[in-house]
Amino acid sequence: MTSLRLADISKSFGSFVANDSINLQIESGKIHAILGENGAGKTTLMNIVSGIYQPDSGQIYLQEKPVKITSTHTAIKLGIGMIHQHFMLVPQLSVTENIILGTENQWWLNLRHKQAEITALSQNYGLEIEPCAQVGNLPIGVQQRVEILKVLYRQARILILDEPTAVLTPKEVNSLIRILKQLAAAGKTIIFISHKLEEVMNLCDTVTVLRRGKVVGNTNIQNTTSPELAALMVGRDVCLQIDKPPVSLGNTVLSVENLQVVDSRGVTAVRDVSLQLQAGEILGIAGVDGNGQRELADAICGLIQIKQGNISYPHLHKERKNSKNSSRMMGVGYIPEDRQKMGLILQFSIADNLILKLFQKIPFCRWLLLNYPIIQENAKSAIDDFDIRAISGDIQVSQLSGGNQQKVVLARELGGEPQLIVAMQPTRGLDVGAIEAVQRRLLAERERGAGILYISTELEEIMAMSDRIAVMYQGEFVRVLDASTVTMEEVGFLMVGG
Repeated sequence: MTSLRLADISKSFGSFVANDSINLQIESGKIHAILGENGAGKTTLMNIVSGIYQPDSGQIYLQEKPVKITSTHTAIKLGIGMIHQHFMLVPQLSVTENIILGTENQWWLNLRHKQAEITALSQNYGLEIEPCAQVGNLPIGVQQRVEILKVLYRQARILILDEPTAVLTPKEVNSLIRILKQLAAAGKTIIFISHKLEEVMNLCDTVTVLRRGKVVGNTNIQNTTSPELAALMVGRDVCLQIDKPPVSLGNTVLSVENLQVVDSRGVTAVRDVSLQLQAGEILGIAGVDGNGQRELADAICGLIQIKQGNISYPHLHKERKNSKNSSRMMGVGYIPEDRQKMGLILQFSIADNLILKLFQKIPFCRWLLLNYPIIQENAKSAIDDFDIRAISGDIQVSQLSGGNQQKVVLARELGGEPQLIVAMQPTRGLDVGAIEAVQRRLLAERERGAGILYISTELEEIMAMSDRIAVMYQGEFVRVLDASTVTMEEVGFLMVGG
């Protein structure tokens, strides 16, 4: 039986058409994937289904009955629940308090009764959880269970999951897949938004592919392959296998000895980390988010102070020791994990963002005045060289898709051919086409002779891109491994403290 059907759904924002006459139907008890590039219209479509947006035209049907979803509250009443990529939880509250938040209108709350109710619900769906635990103290994978239980408590029959495995360990991903299959077997309808084709192939029953706001593919998983889906998403063949030539090591470009760094709360985030990085190699750093990776990257790039230890850059003839001061390390390419908050000034143009590190230097500045013809020529070259999808360098970066914003960051950070590159989550939130572009560019830098520190929570990427892998847990390197001989299971085991 059809659980959800969309008929000719369209949505525009000004002159931009986000969804263009979209038709699809999803059967009850099935797991249906929605695939597409950044900006293809996936999120807009799901925001329409979950009541955040209303369509300009078209009709939504639930169980073949026409419905009008005017708000998120209406969607919840109709049995539609969305689990966002960034969890909507209150860390200071307990599991039970988070799940029932906003649902109780009584003057008196029997919390013990609610805890027993949540326990029964979690056991019924195989989502074992401690109802009294404070959410902020739970692992990411368990917090996701709380989000799932929250929509099940509201009696959702259709569950929409947006990039649900983005911050999970391999073990947590396997647990989530098992849970989603159980929910589908119990009659729930699952809509699974992801850019990870392998997960889609292993988990989903059916798939719809969007490109530029239109449906370009709709099929059963058994009737397609990962390369076919990737080609549908981007409109061309995509190489899903990374072709990496043998490593050719050069001189040391980074040496870190007994490094200790504290975070913004004064807690030690990096503990006695030592590493050597040579020209022409990629050292991958694997770990679950929040184990000191960001602080390590920021310290190496001179953005935060060092509590203890020594960082040297032989190619720059520079060294940093214990210091209360920090300063941006020129000659180091840094791709930060959050391109919008740390990598770009969204209100600035592409051209202006490309010279943020060099606007005071020749040829971009002469006699304290910006040289706009040179700045525009630099932008044109970067747009062509990095395939940034924009008609000119005057376009604000806020108007670009996530993939093209990341290309602007790459163009700026790699433009001076740095010998040391720190890439922090360089493909987070990108589609397969943009991921391919970023990885090819970084491999070209490796071929050129740059040393690259590749930090990611995406274990598949770490395994594919790295020559060596350092596993980081609670601020320490627990093991440094040869990427050509280690298994994904071993790295995943070490990531969670095994």
